[in-house]
Amino acid sequence: MVIKRDIVLCIILSIITCGIYSLYWFVVLTDDTNALVGEPDTSGIASLLLTIITCGIYGFYWAYRNGEKIDRIKRMRNIPASNGGILFLILYFFGGIITYALIQNELNNLA
Repeated sequence: MVIKRDIVLCIILSIITCGIYSLYWFVVLTDDTNALVGEPDTSGIASLLLTIITCGIYGFYWAYRNGEKIDRIKRMRNIPASNGGILFLILYFFGGIITYALIQNELNNLA
């Protein structure tokens, strides 16, 4: 079950907790995206650990992959889909929280 989350509150909590909440947000975004697409994939915890172990490099793949999953969910629901993977990948260079907010917005719309 995907829970709609307030994006502004998530950003504020990430700032107040010095990024600790953003780690939790990363995990639930991954798990929620996997739940909507209906395909077992790398869990949120595994994705977070891979991102930490690779010093953030896996995060770029994660951003691209989640964009592709959201596009697949949209196509399954006959909603026009753009190339979200490329968008999320590019925005991830400027900061993960921007990508998190956009993915959360898409998940809120699809939930």
